[in-house]
Amino acid sequence: MELLQLKYFQTVAYTEHISKAAAQLNIAQPSLSLTIKRLEDEMGTPLFHRKGRNIELNTAGKILLKHVNRIFVELENARLEIKEKHDELSSLIHIAISNSRFLSGLISEYLEKFPDSQLHQGIASRSDIMTQLKKGDIDLGITGHPIQDEEIESVVLVEEDIVLVVPSAHEYGGEKQISLCAAANESFLSLANNDEYRRFTMTLCEKAGFVPHLAFEVDSHTLVEIIRLDRGVALLPISVCRNLGLHYVSIADESSIYPISLSWAKHRTLSPAVSQFRDFITAYYTLKTPAFKKTDNPSPSKFE
Repeated sequence: MELLQLKYFQTVAYTEHISKAAAQLNIAQPSLSLTIKRLEDEMGTPLFHRKGRNIELNTAGKILLKHVNRIFVELENARLEIKEKHDELSSLIHIAISNSRFLSGLISEYLEKFPDSQLHQGIASRSDIMTQLKKGDIDLGITGHPIQDEEIESVVLVEEDIVLVVPSAHEYGGEKQISLCAAANESFLSLANNDEYRRFTMTLCEKAGFVPHLAFEVDSHTLVEIIRLDRGVALLPISVCRNLGLHYVSIADESSIYPISLSWAKHRTLSPAVSQFRDFITAYYTLKTPAFKKTDNPSPSKFE
């Protein structure tokens, strides 16, 4: 027994006419008659009373029609449920970032514009993000430096200026710009739980000719408190300094730029929702670029 047989039977049952049913189904009348005959043979009983050109269901036919209707209703229910699940999954966005600040402010603007969006966001290291992209566990990843891998596409969203954070009363506090080597003998504060950025700042100092003495490794809020106690200096992105109200001095070193990069699997087809979010992220960072760059005439924020 096949679904096509049941569909033919259902159409004949409601038209009560072989020729009309054949026309609706766009098949030849003899072919339809043969299909009905085969179905009756399979059921082991006639399903219709024949009255000339017209036919009508007998008792067995009415029983079968009731069940056939249920079959097609359930099939339609299944189709709709599958479509609903597919639409739900296709609108879901999985993204991982190596630093929570990378989506700060961006998510709220995106949800205001696309309130029906569904987003699952995780925090992971750069290497873990690369693995998750390759495995298809996430759609997008945001890291510092771009991921260099033949299976992954990466674009730099912005190159952010890194500055030296100092207490306002520090000997460098009145300077607009210094070379990083001038801070070689300072006690440095480092952000905890961010290996990618820590490696970058260590390399930055090594290029300036020294290995920094890391006196504290703390979260961003504790870092503010320690700087206010005049216990050290820190290399931080300028946007972080502006957000936290930190006093900073620009660094003259050419390498004092930290990228923020967006990545996705190169050969993976992105859903419309993911593509839309990717484009939104790119446009957002382009619009917000001034927040990540030093001004021509910097006026650092002072502590309150």
